[in-house]
Parts: sequence; C-alpha cells; structure tokens
Amino acid sequence: MKQQACFHCGESAEGSPPICLEVDGTWRHFCCQGCQAVCQTIQAEGLSGFYQHRTEPAVTPRALSESEQEQIRELDHPLVQEAFVVPVKGGLEAQLLIEGITCAACIWLLENHLARQPGVQLFSVNHSTQRARLVWAPDQTTLSNALFAIHGLGYRARPYQADTAEKVLQTEKRSALIRLCVAGLATMQTMMLAFPLYFELVSDLSGDFVQLFRWFSLLVATPVVLYSARPFFRNALRDLRTRHLTMDVPVATAIGLAYAASAWVTAFGGDEVYFESVCMFTFFLSLGRYIEMQARYRAGLTGNTLGSVQPSVASRLDAAGRHPEIVPVHELREGDLIRIKPGETLPVDGEISAGRSTLNEAALTGEYLPETRQAGDFAHAGSVNGEGPLVIRVLRTGARTRLSGILRILDRVQSEKAPAAQLADRIARLFVSRVLIIAPLVWLGWWYVGADNAFDITLSVLVVTCPCALSLATPTAITSATMRLRKLGFLPTRSHTLESLGTVDTVIFDKTGTLTEGKLTLVATKVFGHRNETECLKLAAGLEQHSEHPIAQVFHHKTSADVSDVRNHVGDGLTGMTNGRKIFIGHADYIAGQVLPPQPEYRSDSGLDVWLADESQWLACFTLDDQPRSDAAEAVAQLQARGIRTLLLSGDRSGHVARIARLLNIDEAVGQATPERKLETLQELARQGRSIMMVGDGLNDLPSMADAKVSVAMGSAADLTRLKADAVLLNGQLRQLVAAMATSRNTRRVIRQNMTWALAYNLCALPLAAAGMVPPWLAAIGMSASSLLVVLNALRLGREKSPAPSPRPVAAEFGATTAS
Repeated sequence: MKQQACFHCGESAEGSPPICLEVDGTWRHFCCQGCQAVCQTIQAEGLSGFYQHRTEPAVTPRALSESEQEQIRELDHPLVQEAFVVPVKGGLEAQLLIEGITCAACIWLLENHLARQPGVQLFSVNHSTQRARLVWAPDQTTLSNALFAIHGLGYRARPYQADTAEKVLQTEKRSALIRLCVAGLATMQTMMLAFPLYFELVSDLSGDFVQLFRWFSLLVATPVVLYSARPFFRNALRDLRTRHLTMDVPVATAIGLAYAASAWVTAFGGDEVYFESVCMFTFFLSLGRYIEMQARYRAGLTGNTLGSVQPSVASRLDAAGRHPEIVPVHELREGDLIRIKPGETLPVDGEISAGRSTLNEAALTGEYLPETRQAGDFAHAGSVNGEGPLVIRVLRTGARTRLSGILRILDRVQSEKAPAAQLADRIARLFVSRVLIIAPLVWLGWWYVGADNAFDITLSVLVVTCPCALSLATPTAITSATMRLRKLGFLPTRSHTLESLGTVDTVIFDKTGTLTEGKLTLVATKVFGHRNETECLKLAAGLEQHSEHPIAQVFHHKTSADVSDVRNHVGDGLTGMTNGRKIFIGHADYIAGQVLPPQPEYRSDSGLDVWLADESQWLACFTLDDQPRSDAAEAVAQLQARGIRTLLLSGDRSGHVARIARLLNIDEAVGQATPERKLETLQELARQGRSIMMVGDGLNDLPSMADAKVSVAMGSAADLTRLKADAVLLNGQLRQLVAAMATSRNTRRVIRQNMTWALAYNLCALPLAAAGMVPPWLAAIGMSASSLLVVLNALRLGREKSPAPSPRPVAAEFGATTAS
C-alpha cells in the first residue's frame, strides 16, 4: 500500500485517525493539525496558487511555546526596538531574517499573506539573502502581530541587525566594484583605439585622427586615474608619510607618470601615449583585490555577530524579586536581580538566586549536553537557559565576564605578528626602495649626456620594471585557488591562508559540531516490556512533544501517541497519562524512583540513555548520541597518510572524547579541555616547532584558533567564530581539508613560478630599457604581457581536478558501534 504523504510539507501522514481537508475538490491528507491549519489559512485568503507553483515542500509548522510567544511580544518594547527599528514615512521599518524559505513560491505566499494583515504597509523578501523588509503602522498593529503571522505559516522570523564590520565591508565592496567596472570599461575602450595604431591595422589615418584618438583616450583614462586608481594613490601617500614602503608606492608612481606623460604628449605633441596601459594596469590590480575582498565577504559573515551571545537588554527585578523592568545590560550592577526565561541567553556572570533549570554552556565549554543548575550554582554569560525560569544575582558584567575574557585572549593573540610576516615586510620595503632609486638614476644619466628622450627612457624603465607582475603574482594565484575551493565548500577568508595551509603538519579538531554532527540522534532502542519498538517510540514522542529540551527534540518529528496531563520535572524527566495508565520518561535514577520493578541489567556502550516506563514495568531504553560526521574517518585517514599528526581537544567528558578518538583513529585526544587548556596545548606544540591547523565551531575555540597558524571554522559555527577564522568549511565536509592543503602546495608552487618569471623579466628588460632600446609603448606592452602571463599561470589552479573520495564504507564503520 502506498504511503500517504502530507499535502503541505511532504512528511508521512499515517496518523490515526487520519487528518484530512478538502482542497480544490480533492481530499488531502496531512501529517498534523498544524499543516491542516496552514492550508486552511492559505485557502481562506485565496492563495491556493502556492501549491501549484512551489518547487519544494513547505516547512512543517510548529506551535510556539508560551515562552517563545512572550519573547516575540518583548520585541514590541520601545527599548528593544531601538536596536533594529527605524521610523519611516507613515510607519516603522524593520529588517527581518526569515528561516524556512525553500523556493520562490514561499516568498509569494509570505508577501501576499502579510499584505492582508491589518496595519502592514510593505513586506518584501530577498530570495538570495532570505531577508525581509517590513513596514507597519504602529497605531494599527504591532511587530509581534506580523511575526506571529509569519510563524503561522510555518516560517520563522527574527530581527536582522548587520554589525558594524559588515556594514563597513558592504560599503567598501560597493565602492570597489564601481571602481573595477570603470577601469574595465576604460581598458576595453582604450585598447580598441591603441592596438590598431600599434600594429598598423588601420592605414591612411591622418594626424588629426590620431590626435582625436589620443584626446578620446585621455578622456576615458582620466576617471580611471582619478577614481579607480585612487586607493593606490591614497595608500602610497600614506606609505610615504609613515616611511613604510609597500607595492602601492611604485604602482602609484607608474600610473601617475604614465598618465602625466601621456597627457603631456596629447597636449603638446610627442611619439607615444600609454593610456591603455594605465587602464589595464589599474584594472588587473583592482580585479585581484576585489575578488579577495569578495571571498571574505562571502564567508558567511551575517549580522548578530555578538548579539546572539551577549543580549543587549535584561529583565531586572526589584529588591523583593518582583516587578520586572526591561533595562539595557550596561545599566546592570553587581547585586542586581535579573529574570532569565527559558530560551534566553544570560547577559552576565552571576549566581542562581532562585529556580532550577538546565543551562547550555556550549559557548564556553563546548559541551553539547545541557547541565542542570539550581539555586547556589554559578552561571556564565553566553549560557542559554533550557527549561525553567531563573533568577540570577549579578556578579560580573561587561568586560569582567568569562566570555569577555575569552575575547580578550583572542585580541591579544591576534595582535602578535609572526616573524615570517615581519621578514616579508622587510623584503617588500627593500625591493620597492630599489625600484624607486633606479628610475631617477637612469634619468640623470641620460640627461647628463644631453639626450632629448631622457624622460621617455626613464618612463620605459619605470614601466618595464614596475612591480605589476610581482603585485599580481600572489593575489591572482590566491584568488584562482579560492574560487576553486569555493566549489569544494572550503572558503579562505584571509590572504595568508592558502600559503600557510601547505606548511601544516598538525591538525587539531574540536569534537562537537566539528568531528560530530553537533546534535543528538537516536542510535539504538532496547525494548524490555510487552510493547514493541514502534509503540514505545510513539509513547516517548507523545511525552516529549511537551518539552523543548534538546533531548526532547530528538522525538519531535516522530509519530506520537495521545498522551495527556503531561508534567515536566526539571532535570529529571516527564510524566503523562495514556489509556488510563501513567507513563514516565527520563534518566534511570528518576525512573527507578517511580516504578516498583528493579532496573533491567542494561547499559549502552556509548551516548546518553533515556528510559521509558509505566507504573508496572520498564518499557524501553533509548540511546542518544552525537554521531561522527560521515566523512570524518576518511578525512583523518587521508591526513595521516600524508604524515600529518591529528589531535582531538574537546570540552566534553573525557570518556566520550576517547571513544570518538578510537572510532576515528585519531592520534591523541584530550577531554574536558577549557579554552585556556586548549590554548596552552597549542602553544606547547608550537614551541616544539609544529605548524598547526585548528578546526572548530564554538566560541570556546576562538583563543586557540587565533593562535594557530591556520584556523578553520565549520559552516554551522557561530557567527563570531566564522568572522575570526582564517577559513570557513561551508559544507562541513572534512575531507575537503585535504584538498585545501593540496591546493595550497600547488598555490605556493605557482607563486614561486610567478615570482621567478617576474624577477627574470625585470632583470632582462631593465638593461634594455635603460639603454634606450625599449620605447615606452613596448615597455607598457611588456609590462602587460608579463602581468597576463602571471594571471594565466595562476588560473591553472582553478582547473585542477578534485580528488576522488575514498571508496571505503565509512558509515558502516560507525554503524557497528551502536547498541542493538
């Protein structure tokens, strides 16, 4: 019999009794009441065309808990809205981040549904960024009402706030793109005019026509020099003022002199102009720098970089612990009482004054399982409250919190410049200074002997020896390799990353979210009572539907039984009634205190055990665990085959860390490692002469990632972690680390080839130009040809074939370790 699928979301619709609704004359099945309600709403508003035009199933709607509804209503507070709401003509405007969009039909549905809401003046969604612009009339509706309307369709929305760094980067990117386009268009125009004259492709041109071409080229090249090349002149002026010479000094000198000489020849007469060389030189350099900037911009640096870790407001209580008041976090003082609701992030370090709940401290310790906390226990900023409300007495705020301490360690490590970088700076300054000395010496020599073409010869020397190829040798190779790695899902975000990857001999992994999936999954079920596995899973799902605990979420998408009178016992488990019998789910010690029979003699080899029982017997044991990624063992094996040492540093329990290390055959593992311990281990390896890559995903990994030679953040990592990392593994495929290292070695080889060619070219061309044997136009062509050769050589990196994946069945290796 064919399995029924939900008409709205595509999930299984095999519930009993079936949930059905007539849609356009046909009875459709639904997996839950939520999908049925959304479909009814779509039909009632005349938007049933959504089902005809969608290309992907819709998201399954989920009912908002009371705490989630209260958090959305808090967004109506004027103090909260100061951070992301701006007044516009006739209303208020906010940028929202929409989650759950799968196709263009989703956008059509959202825009048309919101347009029918009272008070909503404008709602538009950008498909590529999944950001929405909402404008509403505050006297007719509230922001929370609009968000509830979005959630009612099964989508999720939250305020979007671009951080300062992203705003600056967006502005810089826009300006760089305009400069690049101006230089590119000017290059095409000037080359169209110059090449026929250089190679005499057009005959019988009068002097007036040639002069017209020169004036037109001057007109086209002027905005390139004044606008597109402005960053080079600005940086060169800065370098001269600070007496710190970089490549921008000879670049700006060549562009300026070539343009000035060409303008002089155009106005007062002469043999050659170099406008096309000016435009082409500016275009190639700008292109390399723009693509490098674009790679950084696409590193997943979204808004809310720090906002998701450190809330901007808190609910402060009076001395008696009543009358909550929303205040900015910076107004909190030591001794204040604040209320933290389930799902909220702690803004301060403090002591729990009242309440009992679980805290997810993954941002600080890397432990993915929440820890139970109660009155008298300490809680740190960045922890996420799980189930019950807490009252916290403030102990440390702002820069004194532990989270701020981690960020200070990060800043200190990043401020230290490596010796290799200092050596590279000295070599660059030495090269540039020699180039700037040679050109005037050549001019003085020819002027002394009375040559009429002393300036032309000097310009030829400066142009032919201009470090164009040297300037492009590294950025074009890195850019080409970056584009290739983008296709593989590995994105370098710093210019030094590719060069440094090839020297790595030690790779340090975090565990949770890096080597593992970062979420709990059901890996085994052991049945003890008279019920079968399917019935036990339904009972467990029926209980866990009433909890938002990470353990409960494992059962949220499973078919559930009808369970009533569900009660949550914080830190222990859940109880409920089904068919007149009381059932329990939770940890073994809690269940043992609720049922008469003794606990069965069973314990899984790994993971977390969750027990199900009724009043008369133990029914089942569910084993939950954070499973290794499917390609983790393959990636570790490939690294070790290349002689690279592998280590596992994790804040999780030592036993679990050791088990993962054995599964993946990692050389060394350390569990219960604090951020400070991770940094100490990394520094000790560095003192032994190791070149280290650190791969992680949490804020607790930031100090050690900053001190590593190369730091790689997973694509699912926190925004701040991705912002600070040297590279982002966008698709989470660890085997791409090996491909990245191979590309790095090839990139280093191409850079050496380019540098060797540039040096050989300059050594051969300089004597010829200084002897007056190379006219300026030929020098410009030689410079361009040299640059083009460098670029073409670098583009070979983008055509490399990806390594074939290992044929061995990694998944089967892990499957053998699960309980049965």
